[in-house]
Amino acid sequence: MTSADDSIRRRGPDWAGRNYTLLTSAAFITNLGSQGALIAAAFAVLENGGDGGDVGLVAAARTLPLVVFLLIGGAVADRLPRHRVMVAANALNCVSQGLFALLVLVGEPRLWQMMLLTALGGTGQAFFGPAAEGMLMSSVSGEQAGRAFAMFRMAMQGAALGGAALGGAMVAVVGPGWVLAADAAAFALAGALRSFLDVSHIPPRAPGSGLLSDLREGWREFTGRPWLWGIVVQFSIANAVVAAADAVYGPLVARDQLGGAGPWGLALGFFGAGTVGGALLMTRWKPRRLLLAGTLCVFPLALPSAALAVPTSVPVLCAVMFCTGVTVEVFSVSWMTALHQEIPEEKLSRVSAYDWFGSVAMVPLATALAGPAESAFGRSPALWGCAALVVLVTAAVLCVPDVRNLRRTGGKTVMARPAGTESADAERAVGGLG
Repeated sequence: MTSADDSIRRRGPDWAGRNYTLLTSAAFITNLGSQGALIAAAFAVLENGGDGGDVGLVAAARTLPLVVFLLIGGAVADRLPRHRVMVAANALNCVSQGLFALLVLVGEPRLWQMMLLTALGGTGQAFFGPAAEGMLMSSVSGEQAGRAFAMFRMAMQGAALGGAALGGAMVAVVGPGWVLAADAAAFALAGALRSFLDVSHIPPRAPGSGLLSDLREGWREFTGRPWLWGIVVQFSIANAVVAAADAVYGPLVARDQLGGAGPWGLALGFFGAGTVGGALLMTRWKPRRLLLAGTLCVFPLALPSAALAVPTSVPVLCAVMFCTGVTVEVFSVSWMTALHQEIPEEKLSRVSAYDWFGSVAMVPLATALAGPAESAFGRSPALWGCAALVVLVTAAVLCVPDVRNLRRTGGKTVMARPAGTESADAERAVGGLG
C-alpha cells in the first residue's frame, strides 16, 4: 500500500480508503454544482422567453436519453474499467454544461439548443450512474459497508441541500449563466479526482461475446432474484407517482393554498434535511433484516401526497417532509448494502442499470398524465390516489419472502430460516442462480 493510502487511512476509519475518499469527495463536488444547475437551467429558459411548458421540455430532454442509454451504460461499465467510463461521462457533462453556460452568457439560446445540450448531459449521466455505483460498491467491504454507504449518501444529500440553496442565491445575484459555468467546472474537478481511482483490486474482465450478451446476462441476474426485481417494480410505480405529486401537484397546492413558492421550497428543504438525518442515523443503526426494515420505511413516502391532498398547514407539511426524508434514506442505505452483499462484483453495474431504469422509466409518463388526472378526478382525489399507490405497491412487495427474510450477519447476508430447518447451503446468497 502506498504512503498516500496510509495517510488517508490514518485520518479516517479503516473502511475509508483511498478510492472511497476520492469517490465521496467527487460526488460531493458534482452534487453541489448539479443542484444549482437544475435551478439555473429553468431560469435560463424563462429569462429567454420560455414558459413552464418549455421548462418541462428541457427537463424531459435530460430524462429521455437517461432512460434510453441506461442499460447500455451498465453493460459498458461492466466491460470497461469503470473509472474511465466515469471520467469520460464527466468530460461530456463538463462540455455540455460549459456550452450551455456560454450560450446563456453571450447570446440568446434557443429552446432546441438548450434541449440538445441538456440531452447530452442526460446521456453522460446514463453512462456515469451505473459505473459510479459499481465502483463505490467495490471500494468497501465487510461489516462496515452499510456505514460507508450511509456516510457517502450523507455527503451527497448534504451537497444537494447546500447546492440548491447556493444555486438559487447565485442565480439571483450573478445570473444562471455563471451557475451553469460553475457546474461545468465542478464536473471537470470531479473528473480529475476520479481519474486517480485505483482499480488494481478489481479482477480483469473476462472477454465477453458482445454487448447484447452482456445485457442478457445482466437481465438473468436481475430476474433471478425476486427481492431485486420486486423492489425495482415497486419503485418504478412509487417514484412515478411521487414525482407527479412533487413536480406537478405540490407547486399548484402551494400556489393556491399555502402561500406561494416560498413555503413549497421550505418543505422541500426539510425533506433534504431529513435525508441527511436518515443517512446519519444509518451510520449507527445496522438493521438485521435489511430489506424488511428498508421496505417498512417506504410507507411514509405516501405521507407528503396525503398532506398535500388535505392540505395541511405549512409547519405540518414541513414535519411530514422531514420524516419522509429520514425514512426514505433508511431504505436507500439498506438497499445499497443489500446490492453490495448479494450481487457479484463483475455484474454490479449492469444490475445497477436495471435498477436505475426501473426507477426512472415511468416518471415522464406519470408527470405527463398528472394534469389530465387532475382534470378528470380533481386535485385532492389524484393526490390521494398517489398516496394509495405507494402504500399498495409497498405492501405488495412485502409478500415476497426474500424481502422479509434477507438478513445481515457480519459481512454477509443469509436467509432467515425457522429453527431446525438450516440446510448445507444456507449461507449462499438469496435468490442466487443455481
